[in-house]
Amino acid sequence: MSRVIYVNGSYCAYDEAYVHVEDRGFQFADGVYEVCEVRNHRLIDETRHMQRLVRSLNELEIKQPMSLKALGMVMRETVRRNRVRDGLVYLQITRGVARRDFIFPHADNPCSVICLARISSFAKADALAEQGITVITLPDIRWKRPDIKSVSLLPNALAKQQAKRAGAYEAWMMDEDGNVTEGSSSNAYIVSSDGNVITRPAETGILRGITRSVIFDLAEREGIQIIERPFSLNEAEQAREAFLTSATSVVLPVVRINDRTIGDGKPGALASKLRALFHTQAEIAE
Repeated sequence: MSRVIYVNGSYCAYDEAYVHVEDRGFQFADGVYEVCEVRNHRLIDETRHMQRLVRSLNELEIKQPMSLKALGMVMRETVRRNRVRDGLVYLQITRGVARRDFIFPHADNPCSVICLARISSFAKADALAEQGITVITLPDIRWKRPDIKSVSLLPNALAKQQAKRAGAYEAWMMDEDGNVTEGSSSNAYIVSSDGNVITRPAETGILRGITRSVIFDLAEREGIQIIERPFSLNEAEQAREAFLTSATSVVLPVVRINDRTIGDGKPGALASKLRALFHTQAEIAE
């Protein structure tokens, strides 16, 4: 089946989907994006993703190109045309095409809107969750506004590539104080000896992950305490459990950080429970 991409009002074949060379997303990484899980043809946590999209647009002073209802229709149609039963849908909005200049174009300059969908294997993610994953740690070299879901992801890509070369699934980034911020494409957590989940506060130092927010609601429902505070690498290495969350991987237990085994080296019970129950708490769109 040939893939179909939505680009600025048209649904195009994959090899015909282009943006202008002076699109500010291409030249300045001047844009934002969201990624929604698709499960059984339905969007997961669409409302929260769209709320975060609006926040990111506002933080960058990019005018919303269409209503959230219209954006939702684009996402669903892209999913339908690509026959994605289980997978993801990616939505990107940039400040649009304008003469290359650091100064923003006029506020009425048309945005660029791109949407794509692809099939992914939940079985592969389930297999990873059953065996647990390895993460490495790296200095956090990103800009100081990772709370904005910007398309400026080069530092994240460099970290992910370094993790791959090390045989790891993910890289956890470290701030100047030696504390974990988050993963290159995920939020990071540990479980203390008394069973509490610890994760960094979602202020301007990390992205307020949508999966993270659902986990908070699920934890409250299940009577699991979450403490928002920084945690060090040493604390992570001594933790009972560790795990990460993202829209595409949901919850993945971490069994190794660098060269240190976490807990007994097997996926922790708490992380596995949160993964198993996640979709009982997440919003599943019609």
